[in-house]
Amino acid sequence: MTAVLFDFSGTLCRIESTESWLRATLAATGTRMEEPQLSAAAAALEVAGALPGGAEPASVPEELAGAWAERDLHAASHRAAYTGLSRQVRLPADDLHDALYDRHMTPAAWTPYPDTAQVLAELRQRGIAVGIVSNIGWDLRPVFRKHGLDKYVDAYVLSYEHGVRKPDPRLFAAACAELGVEPEHTLMVGDNRAADGGAAALGCRVHFVDHLPAAERPDALLPVLDLLRNAELPPV
Repeated sequence: MTAVLFDFSGTLCRIESTESWLRATLAATGTRMEEPQLSAAAAALEVAGALPGGAEPASVPEELAGAWAERDLHAASHRAAYTGLSRQVRLPADDLHDALYDRHMTPAAWTPYPDTAQVLAELRQRGIAVGIVSNIGWDLRPVFRKHGLDKYVDAYVLSYEHGVRKPDPRLFAAACAELGVEPEHTLMVGDNRAADGGAAALGCRVHFVDHLPAAERPDALLPVLDLLRNAELPPV
């Protein structure tokens, strides 16, 4: 293996809880909510799937179907889809929905998994190229910079910048091309078998981790180092 491609959300970093997301936004905007109303709103936002990187929507309203389908292909669609889901929940002020969306893009909303820096640093030491391949509608590079991870990344291949998303092999091919590596010498690490498993069609090997809260997944990335060390990967 000469390169490793990583998914972002649920693989290297985890978004904050819906309640934390709402509380931080309320604090930043100086908005007050009583505890029972806050807890109820957070639960409703969770069901609505309004937090990008969080739970999937229980259902997508018909009027949001178009934006939802293209959320990872265009920044405007991503914002429209998620603020639209958020607006299914009544909040004290309408502008809170855009403030919530803005909050989720901040580095403070994301926590690297405990072993993320260790794994990326060792890959850099070994001279193995690292790429980030994400279905996303916004620029995640500031998150990596703020958490001190950018120095380990050689390429960012984001769906909204390429107009194609995983599992389409073209996104993985773009990452391999940018890194100057062959797919058969590349490992893709992700948490979504349908999306990240698409790399197998290109000839990449694939390894999966579970999308869990950061505190509940302390060392799931460490096996990646053993896989590379042994140079034998399990079949997809």
